[in-house]
Amino acid sequence: MAQDHTLMASRFELKYLIPNSLALRIRDFVRQYLDLDEYGVGLPNDSYPVHSLYLDSDDWQLFWRTFNGDKNRYKLRIRYYNENEKTPVFWEIKRRMKDVIIKQRCGIRRSSAAQVLNGQLPRRAEMAVPDDPTELKAIQDFLQLQFAVGAVGKLHVAYEREAYVNDFNNEVRVTFDRHVRAVTRFDQALITRMEKPFVCTPPGNASNDLVILELKFSDRFPDWYRDLVQTFNLRQSGAAKYQEGSLLYAGRDLAAADVIRYLTF
Repeated sequence: MAQDHTLMASRFELKYLIPNSLALRIRDFVRQYLDLDEYGVGLPNDSYPVHSLYLDSDDWQLFWRTFNGDKNRYKLRIRYYNENEKTPVFWEIKRRMKDVIIKQRCGIRRSSAAQVLNGQLPRRAEMAVPDDPTELKAIQDFLQLQFAVGAVGKLHVAYEREAYVNDFNNEVRVTFDRHVRAVTRFDQALITRMEKPFVCTPPGNASNDLVILELKFSDRFPDWYRDLVQTFNLRQSGAAKYQEGSLLYAGRDLAAADVIRYLTF
């Protein structure tokens, strides 16, 4: 089984919105310290696809908490990487408690995804890791939060992720996300196809196309992160992909440039 490079449940995330020309230079810098995530090996641009179905209430409560910059907030999403029946689907709660990101995650067999999406607690045999109490707690908490606000699938967000990891521990991770796009997904389908998506960031082939860079760490801010930020004169910004896509569907009619301006929160 491939190694799980997801960081520890509690972590910090620093996000930067940068042109692709700069991303390519930063990539060379990062490769001095980290290795390419095995899921990107052999794929175009060293990147693998990521898909998420974000859940929200009918009045978009969770979106507006993000948009308004609430210090303590959370998102509910179902993450998947393909439509292969043998690949688990992941129920995730992503909380922000001031500056700290806290993530809970539970893998479910795809064959049981529809029932769980409708609010049914999975049986142990339907979980990707049946004997992990943290995963059971994650799905229980997810369903509780889902019921509390009446959340259902609202938005399908996808992008191509180039990720770098440390093979010795899971405390540091750097990602480059390109071609972020979004469509409404009210049918709750966990599919990869997107009909006429709104493109939040272009595919990343041109030098000025935007890329979302994330520096993630679980403990101490690495010294070489500081060198990276100073060397490339990076300015931190928010880059919430759910917020970015949801602006189109929460009563706002925005062009792509307007969406980018709302990334900082």
